[in-house]
Order: sequence, then C-alpha cells, then structure tokens
Amino acid sequence: MRRALAALVAVVGMATAHAACQRPVYLTFDTGHMGVAPLVAQVLQEEGVSATFFLADEPTQDGGSSLDERWAPWWRRLASQGHDFGSHTWAHDIWVADLPDGRMRFKTQAGRQVPRFRTLDAAEYCTELKRSAERFEAMTGRRMGRVFRAPGGKTSPRLLAAAQACGYTHVGWTPAGFLGDELPSESHPNAMLLDQALRRVREGDVLLAHLGIWSRRDPWAPSVLKPLVQGLKARGLCFAPLREHPRFGPALTAP
Repeated sequence: MRRALAALVAVVGMATAHAACQRPVYLTFDTGHMGVAPLVAQVLQEEGVSATFFLADEPTQDGGSSLDERWAPWWRRLASQGHDFGSHTWAHDIWVADLPDGRMRFKTQAGRQVPRFRTLDAAEYCTELKRSAERFEAMTGRRMGRVFRAPGGKTSPRLLAAAQACGYTHVGWTPAGFLGDELPSESHPNAMLLDQALRRVREGDVLLAHLGIWSRRDPWAPSVLKPLVQGLKARGLCFAPLREHPRFGPALTAP
C-alpha cells in the first residue's frame, strides 16, 4: 500500500512539474549493463523527473540481459511512473555502411560482447526496431512510442528512410546534451562532467546518458545525475517528457 501511494505521489508530482515547465530540457537514457539502473530510477522518483528510455537487449552485470524476465518488473515500474520509451534496436546494431545492393552493414555489439558484422535490408531493420517495442509491450502492457535511437547515434539517409517507412522517428541528442558517461573516468572524471554539463546545458537540449557503461571505472550515475538535476533546476530549467518535445511529441503520442 505504501509503495503504491509513493508511486502515485511521484506521478502526480511529475504531472504538476510538467504543467509548469517553461524552460524544458529532455533527459534520455540508453540501456547498458543496468548496474546503476535502480539508482537512476530512485533519483528520478526523488526529484520528480520524467525521462525517456531507449531499449535494446544488452548484456547485464547479473549475467542476463536488459530485457529479460529479471528486469521486467523494473520496466513495469518505470512505465507506471509515466516515463517515455523508444527502441534502441534489439541487438544494439551499430550502423557501419550502406551497401551497393541496397542493404546496410552493421556491427552488432553491446558492452563487452565480441562484435559481429551482419547485413540487413530495410524490412529486416524495421523488424529489429519493432522487436524491442514488442518485448516492452509484453513486459509492461504499454505501447512504446514510435521513436528510436540508433546505437552510437550512427545513421545514414538510407537507415533513416528505412525507419521512417515503418513509422519510426530518430531521436539523437544535442551537442551540450552529451553528458559524457561513455568517456574514460581517467580523462573525464565525474566532477569534470558535472561542471561541464551545468555550464553548457541550455533550454531545449536533449540529454544523453546510459544505464551503465562497462568501461567506466567511476559510475556516472547516480553521483553526477542527482547534482546535475538539482543544479539545472536551480538555473530555472525543468525536465519535460519527450512527448512534449515539439519535434518528437507526435511520434510518441500517435495512436
């Protein structure tokens, strides 16, 4: 009962904050090793922040994958709290090249996986986008928005046309919105990344972080996430769901 009440309060708080959001930024997360995922969710709930999550079935620190049954309850909780969701492809397919025969070449790799290369045509790429959406709906009972983020942000006109043909809009990030959690801790410590983001992020920016980066020694979340959220709020910025973004909203709210 207490948990249900707390979740309700959080959702109401998010709705109130969004209604008054005049200088929005849009916080997004891609899947990763999921080691920091519970802490990320905790910060978002404590701060009344809505975010958008882009889902791929990536290897996790617990030996499973980010969209397996062990993580299904976690995704259900996020869905009940009013966050937005999009596809990150199923297998984390990173675009490499467009081929002369009309297909596309991808490096399929997530985390510490050994990369493998494969080719997909437009229909097969669409299937990869939809597979994450279908899994999300099976876990949560909720439909995923028709948005996606290409792994690594790597796209081509052909890839974008293939996604558009099956109803998907690509969501990248703004330059200042690259929060740097993919970078080495040795050259980009958390304090540096926090200071940089607090100075550079502006109204309208789409922010990018991950639910765990294998190569980073000092986890970015939640040690940077919480002070970043609080610091941007202190600057008069607020966190709006991506469905309120003027460009991406239609793809998230379409029936």
